[in-house]
Amino acid sequence: AINGLAVAAIVVLALRPADVLAAGAQLSFLSTGGHDVRCIVRGAADHARGDVAWDQRAGTFDAARLEGLDAVVHLAGAGIADERWSAARKQEIRDSRVNPTTQLARTLAGLKHKPRVLVCASAVGWYGNRPGPGQVDESSPRGDGYLPEICEEWERATDAARDAGIRVVNVRIGVVISARGGALAKLLPPFKMGLGGSVGSGQQGMSWIDLDDLLGVLRFVMSTDVSGPVNAVAPQPCSNKEFGQTLGSVLGRPSIAPLPATAVKVMFGEMGERLLLDGAFVTPTRLQALQFKWALPSLTDAFRFELGKFE
Repeated sequence: AINGLAVAAIVVLALRPADVLAAGAQLSFLSTGGHDVRCIVRGAADHARGDVAWDQRAGTFDAARLEGLDAVVHLAGAGIADERWSAARKQEIRDSRVNPTTQLARTLAGLKHKPRVLVCASAVGWYGNRPGPGQVDESSPRGDGYLPEICEEWERATDAARDAGIRVVNVRIGVVISARGGALAKLLPPFKMGLGGSVGSGQQGMSWIDLDDLLGVLRFVMSTDVSGPVNAVAPQPCSNKEFGQTLGSVLGRPSIAPLPATAVKVMFGEMGERLLLDGAFVTPTRLQALQFKWALPSLTDAFRFELGKFE
């Protein structure tokens, strides 16, 4: 139970594939832990299962079914890497994060029996592009550009809940390592064929976390007296080149086929530049101060675990 409570009722709002992966794992993780797990759904809700209805067009939630929850976990947003960024796509990425978060925070703020904590996803995109080996943490200022601006709006969208006295945690999630989906699943085919390698200079930072550790972080911040931004990353960020070399080593395949920056720009446009060529070495200072224990702090161990490559 969270903070000694008999029931931990969790609401997960998930829209994009990466969040569905994390949300599905989160639901299973908490359900097997004996918690009362509910899910916000678009359209008709299965009340017998405990679902909470969300009318996306009207921007309203079934507030009555949100009464008396202990915690709300909100993972939502259109996938930023699903397609090239047109002006319309960039607006969709922004709106799919900021609007539902604002609506949910306002709904929770107006409840008679408010949850004790709202855990809302954000991203390490907050820090923008930080060339060089220097590390950043939760005390670092916001970066410049589209993604940092989106992350700032996303985090500010929780203000109504915070102002109402609800403890709010903005979890800045790094690249999630899981063989079931996300970045690793997309990288496996070329790397297995020996066609993997670094992207661009290969020196850009990659801040990552294994899916199991991400679930641990979400559970940890629900039960720990922490609020504000928390970096959900492993304690050992790496360069893009190191990421590729480590994956190749675990697979027993060469990783010497680089993808030039010019090719990234031609194939993926602005989306590729921001997601593949930019980066930052983000450290989990707040989790470390709270003595959070990672199950897989090493990238090599995370890859071996996810791919079943045990020594």
